[in-house]
Amino acid sequence: MLSLESKTADRWLDQVDGHLEEILIDHAHCEKKAAGTAMNLLFAYVDNIELCREMTEIVEEELSHFHLVIDLLGRRGIRFRRLTPSTYGRKLNDLVRRQEPQRAVDRLLVAGLIEARSCERFDLLRQHMRRLVDGAAFDNELADFYESLFESEARHHSTYVRLAKSFASADAVQARLAELAAAEAQIVAEGDPLPRMHS
Repeated sequence: MLSLESKTADRWLDQVDGHLEEILIDHAHCEKKAAGTAMNLLFAYVDNIELCREMTEIVEEELSHFHLVIDLLGRRGIRFRRLTPSTYGRKLNDLVRRQEPQRAVDRLLVAGLIEARSCERFDLLRQHMRRLVDGAAFDNELADFYESLFESEARHHSTYVRLAKSFASADAVQARLAELAAAEAQIVAEGDPLPRMHS
């Protein structure tokens, strides 16, 4: 369903346990960046009416999620602040081809893969926060929060993959998606020392 080539390693959950505050702050930044990605696609491909409508909805939904994370931080007394981003998004975007329409395909598929990885990690967080870890209490608020976001991330992934097929054949899109998914899996395997949503 999510087109991912790999599962997140336990290493990432160790980062979550040691640096939950940073993960949550980075999540807010990710929602903001996801809205920006959709807005950029809307401006770049303004002649594609279906894309424009879908991007408008995604922008609104991502900004709504941004507000939800900001509210969550506030309830927990965590100050929203700038963070050095992980290298994940930059490495993926470096794979985008330069010429159109291949560029459009790649931009949409990269956005879709980022949504897919976010979806997978939200599910991991949901499960992890319902476990008893080292005698600590369950964090049902976080578990419920990430469960509420899971479905929309999966839908965004599907939307991006579907829209890529308006710029190339279904076979070409699936072949390129497989290539990019393999590269994404390698990027995730290399990891990032910074504790981030996509580290």
